[in-house]
Amino acid sequence: MRARLVYRRGVSPTQDPLSSQFVDADGGGRFSGWRNLSPRSRGLSLRTLVILRWLAIAGQSATIFVAVAWFHFDLPLWGCLAAIAASVAMNLNATARLRRNEGSTPDGTLTAAHLGFDILQLSILLALTGGLQNPFCLLLVAPVTVAAASLPARQAVLMGLMVLAAAVGLFFFAMPLPWQAGTELELPPLYRFGTGLALITGVVFTAAYAWRVAADAEKLELALATTQDVLQREQRLAALGGLAAAAAHELGTPLATIQVVARELLRASVKDGPAAEDAALILQQAERCRDILKQLSQQPEEGDSAFAEVGLKALLEEVVEPHRGFDLAFEVKVRTASGEAAPRVRRLPEVVHGLSTLVENAADFANSRVRVQAIVDAGFIEIEVVDDGPGIPPDILPRLGEPYVTSRPQGKARRALAAQIAASVAAAAPGRKGRKGKKTPPAPEPETIAPSQGGMGLGFFIARTLLERTGGRVYVGAGDGGPTPARGQPKGARVAVRWPRPALEVPS
Repeated sequence: MRARLVYRRGVSPTQDPLSSQFVDADGGGRFSGWRNLSPRSRGLSLRTLVILRWLAIAGQSATIFVAVAWFHFDLPLWGCLAAIAASVAMNLNATARLRRNEGSTPDGTLTAAHLGFDILQLSILLALTGGLQNPFCLLLVAPVTVAAASLPARQAVLMGLMVLAAAVGLFFFAMPLPWQAGTELELPPLYRFGTGLALITGVVFTAAYAWRVAADAEKLELALATTQDVLQREQRLAALGGLAAAAAHELGTPLATIQVVARELLRASVKDGPAAEDAALILQQAERCRDILKQLSQQPEEGDSAFAEVGLKALLEEVVEPHRGFDLAFEVKVRTASGEAAPRVRRLPEVVHGLSTLVENAADFANSRVRVQAIVDAGFIEIEVVDDGPGIPPDILPRLGEPYVTSRPQGKARRALAAQIAASVAAAAPGRKGRKGKKTPPAPEPETIAPSQGGMGLGFFIARTLLERTGGRVYVGAGDGGPTPARGQPKGARVAVRWPRPALEVPS
């Protein structure tokens, strides 16, 4: 029978001793994702902030110069220059700090403080030059967009609230818009209200867009890093296997010498004496070492995974073997054109891990049967994994292969593990007597839960990435039941990987 994790009826998931620390992190609640937003707390480097502010200072100075010298607008010149001077002083201070801490890393709090200062300085400058009537009020969108792309949610929202407060203040408290001498331009309040509303809408839209793009990029970066870690681990395992085989070959000669000397000592020693016992023990342990070395240096057909090439059938058996012995029927076969012998293929770590993940996913969702089949044609080798489970949901299928896309109930495996521990403790003393000599009633029949039905949605992404790095193409579709199975019949899922034969086959 398949050893499954159990979850006792009548036990709430929140009562499980291990589930409480995992439910929220894995999706326990409709809005739990807000508590686990990406920790983009590093912010921008101080050098980047200094460069951006120098650009802003240059733009503001050029605008004021053109307005005064070219258009002869009646600006509150000294107030505008004071606002720009404050920005210059802030940047000089930041430059001095940058020189003192040349190798400092980006800091989220410092980035938020600088962006907040930029919002305040720009708001004062706009208040002196017309408020919401000034077309340059659109520049208030920039600091919030930068904050949304580089800061955590709280600080980005704080920047947005500052701009909202600035828009309200500019609506009520602002000097008239500077215009040509002898002319006063006064726009109606409805127009200023519309400008403020457009400004707030633009801030919300651009900030949300920047936040989403940065979050997706961060997830993809994390997923790719995870893929690289998995690949490096598989390569280290393969390297260790090759090292073990080489060590087995090199240690054979000195071990044979030890056995010869031990036999000579055994013949030269008194029968049943201490020296004879020691020599016999040396022979026994040397023979044991020879058996271990033989296992390390056995041929690929005997099941060793340390070789660089294996038979195609042996490769399929290797990825299926960890899932055998349970209540699922695994069918492994190889079909070749014209009945020719199955080719030998390269045992690539990417292929082994990718196919193992596909088989594991199929075993998680299958009802009773999983088929792993290799089809060898003149130009390609295709390996397909088919299960008889419920199939891939239509809303998941178009996005399958993207990181963090999964249809598994989050946190289920952790709750099942906690329930299994509780059930094991309860079953440790069956039929024990309670108070007044009464027997404790037996525990209720456990409900089976698949052991791997909880994931982050990275398994298939990693498998697909690794398999495509070897030259394969991954195809996903309905299983043997077809896209529209008969009523009550599961349609299952089919995942196929196709390689050109030269990419996987070992030349004869």
